[in-house]
Amino acid sequence: MSQTEAAPQRRSPLVFLAPLIIFGGLAIVFGIGLFSGDKSKVPSALIGRIAPTIALAPLEGLQRDGKPVPAFGNADLAKGKATLVNVWASWCAPCRVEHPVLMGLAETDAVKQGKVALVGMNYKDEAENARRFLGALGNPFSAVGADRAGRGAIEWGVYGVPETFVIGPDGHILEKHVGPLDQAAASRLLQRALKAR
Repeated sequence: MSQTEAAPQRRSPLVFLAPLIIFGGLAIVFGIGLFSGDKSKVPSALIGRIAPTIALAPLEGLQRDGKPVPAFGNADLAKGKATLVNVWASWCAPCRVEHPVLMGLAETDAVKQGKVALVGMNYKDEAENARRFLGALGNPFSAVGADRAGRGAIEWGVYGVPETFVIGPDGHILEKHVGPLDQAAASRLLQRALKAR
């Protein structure tokens, strides 16, 4: 063997293990992020900002006490009292699960006395199906806006139904809850709304 022909250098086993170690470390970091924390509290760029402009039509044919149930818009959300806005649909199974909690919210003193408004944004739904849903389960909302195309929900950063927003008396979004409300979450959102008065 001549001097110009050098023996091939052996690579360290660490060279082959480094990508595996890096991948394992990243998997652990992502796993911790995925499985920790409250899934209902999704960060939103809209928290602390005025609720995006929304112009919803009333849910066609929906009545309460013989009168049409109105829709709502930004002017209604900035009338000096806090509002809980629930985004729901008749085709949404988790919405059916959370509905008794909304009915309970509607019976609280805060909502009955008008300190906090509870309104619904009906998302990508047929009016007949939405009316049937509320007719069977009860209507907890003082106003229901129909978002047939889903544009209003997109503007509000809705990931999927159900979602509930706490709107302050001045129309600012104070909090967002993703997923069906349970009793604890509903109580927390109601208290947040009452503190905003």
